[in-house]
Amino acid sequence: MSTTAFDPRNAPADGKPVIGIIGMGDMGRMYARRLNEAGFTVIVCDRPEAYDRLASEYSGSGITPVPDGHAVSRAADFIIYSVEAAYIGDVVAEYGPSTKIGATVAGQTSVKAPEKAAFNKYLPADVDIVSVHSLHGPGVTTEGQPLIIIHHRGPKEKVTMVEDVFRSFKSRYVYLTYEEHDEVTANTQAVTHAAFLSMGMAWRSEGSYPWEKARWVSGIEVIKVNITLRIYAAKWHVYAGLAILNPAAQRQIEQYARSASELFKLMLGGHREQLEKRVWAAREAVFGWSREMDAEQDEAGGRQPILLSEDVLDQFSLGTHDKNALEEPNSHLSLLAMVDCWAALGIRPFEHLEVAGTPVFMLWIGVAEHLFRSRDRLNKAIDAGITDRVFRSDDLEFTIAARGWNECVNFGNFDLYERRFKEAADFFAPRFEEAGKVGARMIKVIQDSQRARK
Repeated sequence: MSTTAFDPRNAPADGKPVIGIIGMGDMGRMYARRLNEAGFTVIVCDRPEAYDRLASEYSGSGITPVPDGHAVSRAADFIIYSVEAAYIGDVVAEYGPSTKIGATVAGQTSVKAPEKAAFNKYLPADVDIVSVHSLHGPGVTTEGQPLIIIHHRGPKEKVTMVEDVFRSFKSRYVYLTYEEHDEVTANTQAVTHAAFLSMGMAWRSEGSYPWEKARWVSGIEVIKVNITLRIYAAKWHVYAGLAILNPAAQRQIEQYARSASELFKLMLGGHREQLEKRVWAAREAVFGWSREMDAEQDEAGGRQPILLSEDVLDQFSLGTHDKNALEEPNSHLSLLAMVDCWAALGIRPFEHLEVAGTPVFMLWIGVAEHLFRSRDRLNKAIDAGITDRVFRSDDLEFTIAARGWNECVNFGNFDLYERRFKEAADFFAPRFEEAGKVGARMIKVIQDSQRARK
């Protein structure tokens, strides 16, 4: 076995804290690389059996792999547990007692309740806890993205130290408690992911790519497609942990499935008046626009739309659009259900976007806002839901998928979640690279347009 020596007695001459990362998945690797580039001494580990591979991979890089978390915990001043939320308890139980006196510990987990319990139970009392969570994936630029900082235990100076460590990320710091974190991430991520996972599973069940069913696919649909593929190209456990281990997320996913089912039943039964009443009420509850108000035409003093205009959306269209051709009907059930869910739970999505919105959440709100802002677009969606028969099977598959994901989360079954996720991911895999590029471009265009308005 090859060995990599790191002597904890050799502190950096510049006085910077030694950074330790336990868990070298995608986010752990991104953290290690970026913090090393920022001039910090970085020591890392993964599972013991991965040590030789890491030692070879990072040879000469300035990043020092060590055999296990005991070695990281004894040497590092700031230790980040970058492991799956489902396993955080076991990992901290193993390595936490080895944490050196006066060190600061954080967890880069998507759900904080298990992390908080593990840290409180297994970390020595002479260790401080200032946790973090970057609300984006490893492939997204860190600049301007929310980085949550949780000051749980220890002096305020340790928060300042954590801020200094991540200064090179140019992220936007958001200060929350553990409990506030889980509530906010449930509101901004859980139901958003459930919507896209349901769309993906529905398309997989139909056995066809949505962009191949028509000569032209509008920008609003391309956003749905590319963000769906972006999610399925990531690691399943990221979404599973967020959904299954966060009680607030479970409630929201259940409501989303209920909203989709109830709205679809109204469509299926031809209950136009009830459907209209529910959709317009949700519009007013979430966006503040009465049924009589066309926010598309009257924006004086109102909030600027996230997606700006059809011109922005059409940058991402597929195929050639004949302006004179009739639009294919689309109930946009996934979006109607999303806004209905927010209304039912009293969620104010724009407030959460300001606090800790992710790029995907920003686009999802933007698409929903785009549909609901225009009375004409919303009336067409309602009409399609009541009268269209051609695409009704699409809405059926979506409703089944939404309920399926809800049942999976309610059962707390990680194995079932993984199987469902990978079935759809395998179906979309040939398109992942293309979707990743388009998705990144979409996010950049929207973010650039928002910066230009500030």
